[in-house]
Amino acid sequence: MPYAKRSSLPWTITDGRAGNVRQAVALASALQLGGQRRLQLEPQAPWRWLAPRCLPGMQRGYGEKFSALIAEPPALAIGCGRQAAAALRLLRAHGTRTVQILDPRLPARHWDLVVVPEHDRLRGSNVLTLLGSLHPVTDEWLALGRAAFSSFEQLPGPRTALLVGGPTEHAPWRQQEIVPLFRQLAAQIRASGGSVLATTSRRTPAAVAAALLKAFDDVPGVIWSDGGDGTNPYAGLLGWADRVVCTPDSVNLLSEACATRVPVAVLLGHRAKARLARFQHALRERGRLLDGLEATPADTGIEPLRETPRIAAEVKARLGL
Repeated sequence: MPYAKRSSLPWTITDGRAGNVRQAVALASALQLGGQRRLQLEPQAPWRWLAPRCLPGMQRGYGEKFSALIAEPPALAIGCGRQAAAALRLLRAHGTRTVQILDPRLPARHWDLVVVPEHDRLRGSNVLTLLGSLHPVTDEWLALGRAAFSSFEQLPGPRTALLVGGPTEHAPWRQQEIVPLFRQLAAQIRASGGSVLATTSRRTPAAVAAALLKAFDDVPGVIWSDGGDGTNPYAGLLGWADRVVCTPDSVNLLSEACATRVPVAVLLGHRAKARLARFQHALRERGRLLDGLEATPADTGIEPLRETPRIAAEVKARLGL
């Protein structure tokens, strides 16, 4: 198919995991090409086992929607994650220009561009690096969050956004470590005034979520624990926060917290290992991250960490979009 006849809208291709979808969609949106189309892969064995390596018959190994896309390949596809990396390799063989987000664990030459965080080791002439992860957080995004959750304005200030993830291989914190910090933060807010805006994630252990609710039972605020609480107010939490406190297990959470204009602190930062530890060290060196409960609400002219527009501009320049 001649390039000029291909769909001009970029396609985002992922395995459906929230973090992967968020990064791919953020980059596609930042390119400002008039919109985007999304595809969630349905990887089948044995192709999903060996991704991103290519195997015969792979065009049928990622679901009917991907097979249809191969039949009419787009001009540009943006993927995030290992399964997407395999799908992008096949699309590239059909003439699509491809941008892979996150280290595919294969040489970067298999894609037109590869976007990786600085704390990964992959480098190359077609590799773009950034501090942290791609995300949608801008002043406009934060303003929309405030508008969508305008009732948070009635909560007493200063407002502390508390973002709670869950233990991972690279940040194996434990319940008995985090719960006393919840209590300490609650006591701090009681003593100095203010309120809490807290949210958990899919990875948060049920016992930790229960302890969170108990610790802040008598503290003004909102706690979203994914237990039938309605729409996740995450954008409102960041939009209305006077400071942000995070657990140490997610590059995405820390990147988006640091994209605000308020102080950010990490709890149990010493639990971070390998890539996560390198990322947090880089944030500390930039003066963007504090440890424990050191971050106090203040207007200090903080420069937000927002790498997505820079990466999008580089992608457009490299691919001539």
